[in-house]
Order: sequence, then structure tokens, then C-alpha cells
Amino acid sequence: MSLNPDSIRAAHERIRAYIHRTPVLTSSRLNEASPATAGLFFKCENFQKIGAFKARGATNAVFSLDDVTALRGVATHSSGNHGAAVARAAKLRGIPAHIVMPSNSAKVKIRAVESYGAHIVFCEPTEKAREATCAEAIKETGATLIH
Repeated sequence: MSLNPDSIRAAHERIRAYIHRTPVLTSSRLNEASPATAGLFFKCENFQKIGAFKARGATNAVFSLDDVTALRGVATHSSGNHGAAVARAAKLRGIPAHIVMPSNSAKVKIRAVESYGAHIVFCEPTEKAREATCAEAIKETGATLIH
């Protein structure tokens, strides 16, 4: 998938019903202190669904899947926001989500993923373990990796 104005517009159309339109703020004080001539802009994605910008990418990825592929579900590994975003997008689409989380994930992050009905698989808290456990979940379920 190439990144260009048309693909950005298409992604926006695909996800617009599922995300918040978050504000953009500026700071005259920071603009005065910055060498940037165009000014600084702050996109408040902390007001987004799940509290992070990850909702945009995950929702776009899940809703970009064709129906046959989507029915097999989606999988990812995450210790927090990305997992919650994928779980939420899968719930919205009505498909299974398999989220691999390290065993030391924050309880609030685990609860967020659980609240969207995802199947959570815990693993050792290493990148290697996360990737291997996710690959196994994909092998067992036929789910598509959302990364």
C-alpha cells in the first residue's frame, strides 16, 4: 500500500465512523521558542478511542481486510494500546481478535483488551517470546497479523 493523498483519504473514509475527530492545539510560547518557521501543532490523540492514536491504524488495518480473510480473525502482540486498538477494531467488525501480551503487562492494559472481548495469550516479557507466541496463535487460528 502506497502512502499518498488518495490513500490517506481512503483510510479516513474507511475509519471515520469509528474514531473521534480530535483537536489540534498550538502554543504561541513554544512557537516563539522554536526555530520552526511553520509553527508547532499538537494533535490531541489522547482524546482518541482507547486514549491513543493507535486506534486509527488498527481500525484501518482491520477494516481493510477482505471479508473472507477477516472472518479468520486478527492477531497481534502488544503490552497495551496497540492490543486494545486491534481488539476494539475486531469487535467493531465482529471478528475474533487474538492478542499476545507479556505476562508483566499493566493490569489496566489487560482489562482494556479484555473489555473488547479479545482472546488474550500471555507470554514471557521478551520480544522473541511475543513474536513466537503470536506466530503460534496465527498458525493455530489462521488469523491475520496486524502490526
